Amino acid sequence: MEDAIKKSEVLIEALPYIKKFFNKIFIIKFGGSALSDENVRKNVLQDIVFMHYSGMKPVLVHGGGPRINEKLKEARKKPKFVNGLRVTDKKTMEIVDDALTELNNLLVAEIKKMGPEAFGLSGKENKLLVAKRVESEEDIGFTGTVETVDTTVIERLISTDIIPVVSPVAMGQDGDIYNVNADEAASHIAIALKAEKLFVLTNVRGIMKEKGNIATLYGSLSLDDIQVLMDKGIVTEGMIPKTRACINALEGKVRKAHIIDGNLAHALLLEIFTDKGIGTEIMKLGRRTKATEGL
Repeated sequence: MEDAIKKSEVLIEALPYIKKFFNKIFIIKFGGSALSDENVRKNVLQDIVFMHYSGMKPVLVHGGGPRINEKLKEARKKPKFVNGLRVTDKKTMEIVDDALTELNNLLVAEIKKMGPEAFGLSGKENKLLVAKRVESEEDIGFTGTVETVDTTVIERLISTDIIPVVSPVAMGQDGDIYNVNADEAASHIAIALKAEKLFVLTNVRGIMKEKGNIATLYGSLSLDDIQVLMDKGIVTEGMIPKTRACINALEGKVRKAHIIDGNLAHALLLEIFTDKGIGTEIMKLGRRTKATEGL
């Protein structure tokens, strides 16, 4: 009986959030090693399906770095990065596209098994993502940055209760295809769709004052706080592109951005439907909060 009562209390806690976010668009960026873990992937997709059946409009944007590296190894090509960006020659771009297409098909199939309709999209089609070559002192090939987003097809899918699953490959004005960072792609799609929230799933709990120390997790931050943390070197390495994606989304009038641990079972639901949340939410406030006082 006590277990049943606890479950009902959880549902009651979720009720105001279900009401608040009904019919709102949420962008979920999912990638990294977690995407290759069957159990983690199942939990994330279950959360997305729950959101869908709760009346929300989830859009999944995925990466696939580890799978790309596996396919490069099979082709006897060594991955190379410059300033965190993958060096992408013509052959590597073909491998990237193939790997992301495979993952896209897998995600769509697994969502469909759970009940809802889902449809896979590549950013290179229908001008969904148009990119230009990233400018760099060293030639990094077909690595692109997003110029424009056309959400026509995504909006059509959303309107018919189909979950869009987007691969971050873009078309260039020059007719070439480009590898785009999935965090960046997700933030631009969130802006174009006027999304309520952007969720960036990573392999840590969120932004922490002390790396690896969950006790120093920042539950809520403003844009000014984020700038302080970046200036002080607290946001570093792989968190930088994720944090920049959140900043970009918020400056583009997305209401909130969240960085959460995708490896934590049902992290999305815990962040959305509970009062305390589980990761770091970032809000567009024009001032620092108490969170970064003394830094």
